[in-house]
Amino acid sequence: MSEQTSNMQQSVRSNANTKRIAKNTLVLYVRMFIMLAISLYTSRVILNMLGVDDYGIYNVVGGVVAVLSFLNAAMAGATQRYINIALGKREQEQLNKILSNSIVLHYIIALIILVLAETVGVWFVNTCLIIPIERMNAVNWVYQFSVFSFLVGIIQTPYSASIIAHEKMTAYAWITLFDVFMKLIIVFLLLFVNVDKLILYAVLLFVGANITRLVYVQYCKRHFDECSISRWNIDEKLMKSMFSFSGWTILGNLSYMGHTQGIAILINMFFGVTVNAAQGIANQVNGCVKLFVSNFTIALNPQIVKTYASNEIETMHSLIFRGCKMSILMVALFVIPLILETPTILDMWLKIVPDYTVVFVRLILLVAFFESFSSPLVTAQGATGNIKYYQMLLTFIGLLHLPLTWFLFALGYDAYYSQYIYLFIVIVMQIVRVLWISRSVGFSLLAFSRDVILRCVLAVIVALIIPIILHLLLPNGVFTVLVVCVVSVVCMALCSLFIGFNHSERTTVLNMLIKKLNINSK
Repeated sequence: MSEQTSNMQQSVRSNANTKRIAKNTLVLYVRMFIMLAISLYTSRVILNMLGVDDYGIYNVVGGVVAVLSFLNAAMAGATQRYINIALGKREQEQLNKILSNSIVLHYIIALIILVLAETVGVWFVNTCLIIPIERMNAVNWVYQFSVFSFLVGIIQTPYSASIIAHEKMTAYAWITLFDVFMKLIIVFLLLFVNVDKLILYAVLLFVGANITRLVYVQYCKRHFDECSISRWNIDEKLMKSMFSFSGWTILGNLSYMGHTQGIAILINMFFGVTVNAAQGIANQVNGCVKLFVSNFTIALNPQIVKTYASNEIETMHSLIFRGCKMSILMVALFVIPLILETPTILDMWLKIVPDYTVVFVRLILLVAFFESFSSPLVTAQGATGNIKYYQMLLTFIGLLHLPLTWFLFALGYDAYYSQYIYLFIVIVMQIVRVLWISRSVGFSLLAFSRDVILRCVLAVIVALIIPIILHLLLPNGVFTVLVVCVVSVVCMALCSLFIGFNHSERTTVLNMLIKKLNINSK
């Protein structure tokens, strides 16, 4: 009887979690569509205003600063993980300690990055990057304000992590939308001034970063008790534990920086700022696709950690499977039409399409597809706290991207070969990640392969057939893009429903649709 009661309680909690995830995901998707529209517009305008060379300069200089972000990204992940664990166990006093220590640690990280940026970073920008000599003064101004903006983002991190951990996604959506609208205002301001637009752009982004930080801090202080710090509750043991956890996460983030910003610097050293502009546009497209799936995982990930903390392991496994499957299918929804119609879409979006952009975009979209289901797995591994050897192995594989790319560039291969290497490495990393985490958190590798990978692969293959035929038969143009995009989305949605989803998931989705239709018809 007690076991039956326990199962009923777990079922009720699972349903509550599902509803919360669905509500938060819906809020984040509304935010996403607004952000996508604004981001795509601002990218087009900035590329046209700055020109290909200055756009490439901004991307590569920003990349040098972003290389240092592996420290902050690691600490941000640790902060969110510890907050989620404390919330899962309902330990308010521990929550207060975590936030106090997190804020102190982020100030320490900001200081370390400032020192590195003003020594090694300044030297690298002025001696190693290939920049037109007449733009070196502008480059140094841009670099300094990029560093300052980045430091503001670091000390804001504990507050944004708190909002996500508390699952206040409506607030998170409003604040991030506020930030995006500020960037839109910045773009409009650039249209009406007659000064160096590259420098002014960096200055205004710094001002915007400060305003956004103030909004985050004020919201958290008003809504979360642990953020209204009247005295600093420093716990050396906790601080050491958080720093140790983030220390191993640093390796994973270092690998990611190698994939992105490290390769951007290599491309600059071998090919110059024009190719950096092409890579910057490809990264913008990749960011839009990742934004689409991250809305779901942002809502899901806190639940994975909390179910682990409360020892609801079966529920955790269910969340991992659901998260991985939905991530793959949602990315495929975007990636299929974008890859098929890349040249025409880029011509419609941008007035100026730098060389190499088409091939960069197509390859980075393939990478995004294979990388799509990593977030729930990484969150699950982080929840266990046992990340040392996992991070060491994945970092070693990931960092192979840099020497292999340098080797090919030195042999005279073209810039886009870096993306072929990246694609291969991501596939290897995903295989290793699934094998490792299945043992770490105890889910069945066979069940994951059958219920997630096989279903998703079959759904994508079947969904590709009609869009590819249309792409080959119809002439290039706006009409073809519209037809291929609509047909791709419909095919992928139907294949997801009838091939990707199992019976239970399909029934849930259909019931939700029927319920919505009934409400709208009344």
